[in-house]
Amino acid sequence: MEYIDVLDEKGNKTGEVKSKDEVHEKGLWHRAVHIWILNSKNEILLQLRSKNLVSSPGKWDISAAGHISEGEESLISAERELFEELGVKIPIESFILLGHVTQSAIKNNGTYINNEFNDVYLIRSDLKIEDFKFNDGEVEKVEYVPLETFKQWVQDKRADIVQRPDEFELLFSYLK
Repeated sequence: MEYIDVLDEKGNKTGEVKSKDEVHEKGLWHRAVHIWILNSKNEILLQLRSKNLVSSPGKWDISAAGHISEGEESLISAERELFEELGVKIPIESFILLGHVTQSAIKNNGTYINNEFNDVYLIRSDLKIEDFKFNDGEVEKVEYVPLETFKQWVQDKRADIVQRPDEFELLFSYLK
């Protein structure tokens, strides 16, 4: 079972540690990492989330993402989550911190409350689709999508994409 540090509304650690399930049941604030991968063809890697997930099943989303575990540093979590979800190891020096976004959402008829402070990273890499291995059952597949196509999808607010307007703005502003 994964345990994570509970935060207050300003992002400060409270000293409490709870299971991931309890954090989402009670809507407690916590931290997570989001990692975007962009290749030299200016294509963004998207993952198709498993249909078995509680949050946003069967939707296209960030290349990789996950919770920052109890006592763990953001970059270490980003490196770990990339390996857990996509089966690839990328040197920590390759992670570019784009910034931070706050996310608050209530899903699944109020049974899943997500209050997160997200550290958003970008990696520039020419990994091939066959380099990715899905070990944890969270990802069905990945695809590279031309950045301009992805921007259009975001603008169109496609229903099959996890909507993250603040994060999309952060990503697109950096890539200008």
